[in-house]
Amino acid sequence: MTHKIGYIVGSLSSTSINRRLASALTKLAPEGVELVEISIADLPFYSPDHDAAYPASALAFKQALADVDGVLIITPEYSRSIPGVLKNALDWSARPWGQNSFDGKPTAVIGASVGAIGTAAAQQHLRAILGHFNAVTMGQPEGFLQVTPELIAEDGTVTVEGTADFLAGFLAAFDTMVTRVEAARAHVLV
Repeated sequence: MTHKIGYIVGSLSSTSINRRLASALTKLAPEGVELVEISIADLPFYSPDHDAAYPASALAFKQALADVDGVLIITPEYSRSIPGVLKNALDWSARPWGQNSFDGKPTAVIGASVGAIGTAAAQQHLRAILGHFNAVTMGQPEGFLQVTPELIAEDGTVTVEGTADFLAGFLAAFDTMVTRVEAARAHVLV
C-alpha cells in the first residue's frame, strides 16, 4: 500500500532551512510513502467574510488536504511560536464552520532551527491547535532539529548518518501511524 503524505512548509522564505528539511525528508521517504507539497504561499489572509464564498486558492488548499492520507507539518519557530503564514493556513483549513480539514486526519509535526531547542516552542503551540482541530497527531518520535550550515546540503542530502537515520525512522513511524488510523476507521465502518 502506498500512502500519499502531504507536507506543509510553514515558511515562505526562499532560503528556509525547513524547506531544505522538507527536501531531505522527500529523499528519505520509505518505500510506499509518497511526499507531496501542499503549498500555503497563495493563501490570502483569512477572514470570516470569505466563509460564504471561499477563494479558489483556499478551496485548492482544502482539497489538497482531503486528497492525502496524512499531513506532515514542517515548521520554523518565529518569536517562540509558529509563523503567521502557517497559522493563516490552519485558519483556512478549519473553516467554514463544520468543514475542518484536519478532523481525524493523521498529522505529524517536525521542525528545524539554528537554535538548540529546534522549534520546540512552536511545535507546542502547533500541537495545541491540532488538538483543537481533532487531528490525530503523532506523539513520538518528536522532531526538533538543530541545523548547522552543513547538515543538509542544497539538494536535500543529509550529511550526518545519525540524522538521516532519525529522519527516515520518523517518516516510518508516521507511515505506521497512518496505517493504524486507516485500520481503525475501517473497523469502525464495519
